[in-house]
Amino acid sequence: MNGQTAEKWLVDILDYWQGLKDEENGGFWGESDFYGIPKKLADKGCIANSRILWTFSAAYRAVRNESYKKHAEIAYDFMQKAFIDEENGGLFWLARADGTPLETKKHFYNIAFGVYALSEFYLATEDEKSLNLAIQLFEKMEQHGRDKIAGGYIEAAGQKWQAIDDFRLSDKDMNGPKSMNTNLHVMEAYTNLLRAVRQAHNKHRGRMLDAPDTSDTLKAVRISVSEALSSLMHVIMDKIIDKTTFRLFFEMDWTPLKAGISYGHDIEGSWLLHDSALALGGEELLYEAIDVATEIAEATYNIAIDHENGGLKSGISVTGKPFENKEWWPQAEAVPGFYNAFKMTDDKKFKDAAESIWEYISRHFIDTRNGEWHNELFYNNWPDVSMPKTGFWKCPYHNGRMCLQIMKWYK
Repeated sequence: MNGQTAEKWLVDILDYWQGLKDEENGGFWGESDFYGIPKKLADKGCIANSRILWTFSAAYRAVRNESYKKHAEIAYDFMQKAFIDEENGGLFWLARADGTPLETKKHFYNIAFGVYALSEFYLATEDEKSLNLAIQLFEKMEQHGRDKIAGGYIEAAGQKWQAIDDFRLSDKDMNGPKSMNTNLHVMEAYTNLLRAVRQAHNKHRGRMLDAPDTSDTLKAVRISVSEALSSLMHVIMDKIIDKTTFRLFFEMDWTPLKAGISYGHDIEGSWLLHDSALALGGEELLYEAIDVATEIAEATYNIAIDHENGGLKSGISVTGKPFENKEWWPQAEAVPGFYNAFKMTDDKKFKDAAESIWEYISRHFIDTRNGEWHNELFYNNWPDVSMPKTGFWKCPYHNGRMCLQIMKWYK
């Protein structure tokens, strides 16, 4: 595991995705099969588009490849064409292949990824319209998604922000009004937005005589984002995390609903929590986040690594049965998750864990024949050919970000 190999893997991933742009309708094809053949009439999800936008933006920021900027712009343009609700604000969930809105429900998980992607596009390009869009989405999140009583964020609302009965992101989820998944990724999004607003504020503060109102506005936004992020981090540590794991679904008052365990989210959440504390600053919060993140990484190390077949186990179902297949994204999160634990503790076992899963990915998940990564592997590490190579939930965000983190840490 090293920065040079990580950059090569990133190039391979993004070369693949550059071949999936939809020249006719804009954006990227909504799905391709195991062999990489696009389904050109497939619907397009806002989640995938935002994650593509984030990945190409972050890659451009890291290596300044103009082709990455171009493909970030393709995703950015399609977001504006297909997913932004100009009348009510927020983002639609799903569009047809041509960009016509299809599912207009407002999932706050989805809107969080819009904030994450648009703020990254600003960090990479200093395109002020993208930052303004990210701030507008943040304001809608705060207005309609934040629970002012019990804290944290609810799952979803209707197109006009009205209450709804079905909150689920997918058929796999429980129908609860709050979830770990949404709140974890709101934290991730607000962390990135905070960094973007700070960059913009510093830029405008240098020319305050020309734009004092802009500087004051950005300062106010920075304070609002910092407060929201700090509040959410405490909710996550106090309500969502149960000692060494993330509970998954909740009632409005944070009473846990019976659910399983997601090892991928545990190890991902450990390093995202630490990253958010670093962004916010403050010694007390940072030490608390390090303690919590380390305990989660320790527990995940002890119970989730598959010493027989390699890689990270997926988790345990609500019935208590372990999931047999291995999914691509927990492997991608385990590498930076365990390496971050090594950076926090200097305990070499975490570095060894990151490197072992890196090798497992290299041997079993990277599709050397058809490109990109396999979606899922059976127990014997053979790929499931029925699973799509790309689609609504399969995009370059997890594995691309893994590469970018390793490049950054090994720089």
